[in-house]
Amino acid sequence: MSADKIVRMANQIAAFMASKPHDEGVSGLAAHINDFWEPRMRREFFQLIDAGAEGFDPLVLEAAGQIRRPAAA
Repeated sequence: MSADKIVRMANQIAAFMASKPHDEGVSGLAAHINDFWEPRMRREFFQLIDAGAEGFDPLVLEAAGQIRRPAAA
């Protein structure tokens, strides 16, 4: 999956969660990614985060600590 698509999808979830109280939005975003993104997608997500990719909504970056990091492929 392209980096742009990963960023766009994560940011779409963040946009939805932005209407909730902050802590609930952060945990909800992380829960959604944990529940619905397959390990390959989460692996690509963390490759982007670890590389310092730009474009992620601040809520995504805050939620990253609560997202399960999959084992290396």
